[in-house]
Amino acid sequence: MINFEEELKKFHPSLEIEEATDAIYNQDMTDMADLLVSLIKEERAAGQSQE
Repeated sequence: MINFEEELKKFHPSLEIEEATDAIYNQDMTDMADLLVSLIKEERAAGQSQE
């Protein structure tokens, strides 16, 4: 019979998964809110330059 406690003690996550996780979490990703803020700033700047 399998002793799950012993098997869990032997478990070590794959380095590839750890590296992928780090790459995903450390990536500076732009979301929709960032895009909207950027568009609003551009529109305001364009509106001020026309005045």
